[in-house]
Amino acid sequence: MIVLGAVAGDKPLLTVIISQSLVETRGLHAGNMVRELAKHIQGGGGGQPFFATAGGKDASGLEAALLAVRPLLESQQ
Repeated sequence: MIVLGAVAGDKPLLTVIISQSLVETRGLHAGNMVRELAKHIQGGGGGQPFFATAGGKDASGLEAALLAVRPLLESQQ
């Protein structure tokens, strides 16, 4: 699983990539995760179970979005 955050211009971007095996064995869904993380950057997004992207308006929330990945995973166990 990889979660990437970047700022392009002044717009924050998030990408979540999950291996097919984690999707199948852990029930993870990249689209659902990226939607939840995008709240931190005042944005939205979505995608498939194994790949999703989001964009937002508030680049200052990017660090909080990335820090929210671990608690999000722990809540899905």
